[in-house]
This record gives sequence, C-alpha cells and structure tokens, in this order.
Amino acid sequence: MRAAVLRNWGAPDELRVESVPDPTPCDGEALVELRAAALNWHDVIVRQTGRGAQLPSILGMDGAGVRRDTGEEVVIYPGLNWGDKAAGPGPGFGVLGDADDGTYAELIAVPEAMLYPKPAHLSWLEAAALPCAALTAFRAVFTRAGLQPGETVLVLGAGSGVSTFAVLFAAASGAEVYVTSSSTAKIDSVRGLGARGGVLYTEPGWPAAVAESTGGGVDVIVCGVGSELADALSCLKTGGRIALFGARAGQAVGFDAATLYFRQASILGTTLGSPDDFARMLEFVTAHELRPVVDRVYPLDEIAAAHTYLETGGQLGKVVIDITA
Repeated sequence: MRAAVLRNWGAPDELRVESVPDPTPCDGEALVELRAAALNWHDVIVRQTGRGAQLPSILGMDGAGVRRDTGEEVVIYPGLNWGDKAAGPGPGFGVLGDADDGTYAELIAVPEAMLYPKPAHLSWLEAAALPCAALTAFRAVFTRAGLQPGETVLVLGAGSGVSTFAVLFAAASGAEVYVTSSSTAKIDSVRGLGARGGVLYTEPGWPAAVAESTGGGVDVIVCGVGSELADALSCLKTGGRIALFGARAGQAVGFDAATLYFRQASILGTTLGSPDDFARMLEFVTAHELRPVVDRVYPLDEIAAAHTYLETGGQLGKVVIDITA
C-alpha cells in the first residue's frame, strides 16, 4: 500500500509517501480501505517532537473508508483503550497515529469495535473530518459543559476544527452562539454556521464586548487555549461553565480566584471523548444533517504541503487528505 511515512521527527517535508507492506489484521480487527483522512494539530506536535510515537511512523487520527470484509462504509473512532469509565480515559489510553499506525495510508487495521457507520448524507471527505475534532467538540459542549437549549455559549478562537464543530453543535441544539477570533473574516464565516456574532480577541476589553453583546455574559465557554482562561472568566454568568479542551504542556495559567468562586463557576477539563460520546456525536450529526466545514483538500502525495498549510493557522474548519486522488 501507499502511505505517508515519517522516518525522522521535524519539518513537514519529513513526511514522504512510500510503498509499504499492507497491514495484517489480528483477531478482532478489521482491514479498512481508507478513502479520506484529516489533519489535526496533534499530528503536527507528534511530527515535530515524536511525543508518544516511534519511528518509522504513519501519522493520522482521522479516517473514513470501506471495511474490506463486509463492504460497510465506516468512520473510525480515533481513541485506543479508553476504558470503561465515562468520566475519563484509563491509564492505557492513546490515539491512532502515535504508537499505532494511523490514517495517512491506503489501508489500516483497527479493532472492529472502533468502526462506526458513516453518516449517509456525508461525502468521504466530510466523514473523514469528523473523528477527532467533532468528538472533542461534542464532549466539551454536551458531556462536560452540559449545554442546554436556550443557553448562551462563547466559543474561543473561531477557525479551528474543534471550534467550528462547537459552533455547529451548539447552534443545532438551540443555543445562542458567539465566538472570538483574530479575524473579522472568520467571524463573518462562522455566522453562516449559526453563530449570532463575535468579537476580536485582539481588541482590549473584549470580554466587556461579549457581555454587552450577550446582555450580561454567557452560560458556557468552550476554550482550547489555556492562556485565554483569565479573560474568559469575566464573561461568565453566575453558575457558568468553562469546558477546556486544550493547552500547551506545562503552560501556567493565572486567573482571579475570587471571580471563580463568587460566580460559582466551573472549569471542566475534557480530552477527546469516549466510544459512547462518539456514537452520540454521529447520531447528532445524522439527526441534524450537519456537514463539517472542509477548508482544503490535498492528495496524499501533497501531505507535506497540507501540514505546512495547517501550521499557518489560516484555515476555517478541517484540512482533509483525499487518499484516492
């Protein structure tokens, strides 16, 4: 099969498409003929640092394709060994593309339990955009923050895959959605996904602008950048919740503890999502006929260019790889 193989940690051009042996499924596994894969920032971190992986490596958490033995069209759950507790992953938890080969390939062998039916209304490119980002957003918005219809939610950093899905999910659930961004163009774009409005976080005093726009603050904040926590707290209504799904390792975050306890606020950490979260996310996407935002599509041969583009941070939604091109 053809696969994008990483033989050295480093720059995007370390990713090179090669011919490698087909994977052989073990007991309880199935072989999937991948039609599309998608990029995540996690892939960039692993490529640069080797964190959690070993060489040679085939990266990629997101994928959709055809199960070879049955012909079923499937989407792959990106987590490994979540465990039996809904509260969080167990000690052996990992993701595709780290210690195990990932989806930047024509074929992948994965446990049968990781395969879920592809939503029928989605193309292969759209389906491949779902796993990591949509799962992370769904768990943050619903499982952890418990967003309810009629509540107000602020999604920080409009543009990433997770934040884009958070806007889609929250709006579809009947919540009032606002965003922050460094770009007025991105704010205008997410209005088309259901956001009521947005503010530039590059402007001084943006939390006050959020409070004014929302008539007093928000019930839920979805946050993927730990450094924004301090400012975000001042946007919360009493009893509000912050779902934090991302931060740099070792990052120190300072905030006013008095604001936290006087407002009865909760900060809720969240990581990817359980298999049950994944199943419920797919059901939600199907029921509401939601379509992921695909920013750019690259053939597998241009995987290095795809990584280079992702690193610019200019995307709105997901960067996807067409394995069949």
